[in-house]
Amino acid sequence: MYTTLITAEQLQSLMDAKARLMVFDCTFDLMDPASGEKLYQQAHVPGAVYAHLDHALSDKGTPDAATGEPQPHPDAESGGRHPLPSREKFAMWLSGVGFANDMQAVVYDRNGANYCGRLWWMLKWAGHDAVAVLDGGLQAWQAAGGRVNAGTEPSHFQSNFELGVPLRRLVKTDEVARRLDQPAAQTMLDARAPQRYRGEVEPLDPVAGHIPGALNRPFAQNIGTDGRFKPGEQLRAEFEQLLAGRDPATVVHQCGSGVSAVPNLLAMEIAGYAPTALYAGSWSEWCRNPALPVEKG
Repeated sequence: MYTTLITAEQLQSLMDAKARLMVFDCTFDLMDPASGEKLYQQAHVPGAVYAHLDHALSDKGTPDAATGEPQPHPDAESGGRHPLPSREKFAMWLSGVGFANDMQAVVYDRNGANYCGRLWWMLKWAGHDAVAVLDGGLQAWQAAGGRVNAGTEPSHFQSNFELGVPLRRLVKTDEVARRLDQPAAQTMLDARAPQRYRGEVEPLDPVAGHIPGALNRPFAQNIGTDGRFKPGEQLRAEFEQLLAGRDPATVVHQCGSGVSAVPNLLAMEIAGYAPTALYAGSWSEWCRNPALPVEKG
């Protein structure tokens, strides 16, 4: 069972052995939401299912008539730009694409694990431990000589995915706000680019800045020059320097909308830390509440 990373060679071995396996292509572009599926149609790991960030991995609801802002459905587990669907809705989607509890899941993208991490985390949250990120993404698969398919794949038979006890912790806005004045109980890690964290620019959300007290670790810092995650020892040293004595168990990951925070969360596990928490609503939910404080610089 693979639970964090899987190499292209290991994935090929599973495929050759005809293991119970489902591969998911999560390629996406926030600025061009249709482009990920187009790239999937051009080339993907054979048999891969396309997992669209907006449609499959978020519960955007309907736009507000006055503002155009998406209004999450009442049962969504978070707000923000990419509201987390309920575990029950997610299980329905998994069942619909034919994913079953006895399968190994492998997730990848072409974006430095920025988007596939979302599905990795959601499967853990649904109680499914056998999910791994393809290290280096589609680029590593092709570099290793992996075959690709174009077009669509045959549909899978409906399954009945059963939810288990959540294996990762979801944190909501009220808990983050309640612990702002308890630095020993909560360490926020913001995965956005430094200029967004400092509030110098804000291309996506209505307010610039960050949650007071948050530390900044841009998610791209987890990836080496070869496009793969850095070795665990190197990641461990970097997180120890960033945390500067803070308890790793108190870490809560966030970003703009709860998606690019996951590479930091995964990197901490690769570094040998116990699983840490995710604030899925992230900055896009936080900054839409004028009662909550904002820090800049």
